[in-house]
Amino acid sequence: MTKNSLRIGISTRVVKYEKYAEKRDIISHDWINFFNALNFIPILIPNILNDVTSFLDSMNLDGIILSGGDNIGDFPERDQTENEIIKFSIRKNIPLIGICRGMQIINNFFGGTIKKNATTDHVGNKHKILFLKSTFCNINKNSIDVNSFHNNLINPDNLGDNLESIAITPSDDSIEAFSHKKYSISGIMWHPERTSDENSKNIIRNFFKLV
Repeated sequence: MTKNSLRIGISTRVVKYEKYAEKRDIISHDWINFFNALNFIPILIPNILNDVTSFLDSMNLDGIILSGGDNIGDFPERDQTENEIIKFSIRKNIPLIGICRGMQIINNFFGGTIKKNATTDHVGNKHKILFLKSTFCNINKNSIDVNSFHNNLINPDNLGDNLESIAITPSDDSIEAFSHKKYSISGIMWHPERTSDENSKNIIRNFFKLV
């Protein structure tokens, strides 16, 4: 880390730790390793803050990531926190990108819905995606292979208001990445932190205007 490192807030996952009969906010070590590789300073955002806006204001953030894990509705405290984070991003014009679940909650925020996949072909299967706009990724490729750990789909017919499809899975036309037409808000359905290859790093660098 340097004094010029970006301060990036990241939402945390809720886990029930039954050995001690308590809930915990956690983040995967994959994310911290990914932040280290990008020279980002991670600012973890808890899920039961009394005042999410005041906390975010005090952190002096350069950008925000909504992390994956948990289905929407599993933990209402996380859903509420992430909706407040999206509102904060819009008010303060702070770039925000959602990863997997994070992309899904952004879609819901803007009036979209989630469709449960009828098969398991997106679960644990690496597959090819096609970019519809190369400016999103800045990797000089029309398609790349990505990981996949979800069974929830966003299709053109359930995409939220003012969200624009940026990448799709060609085999079923499900949306793998989108951007908001007005705000600096995007989402990707795969997990860049679990691959941490140059494509993944460049997509995140590009989003936060580092390339």
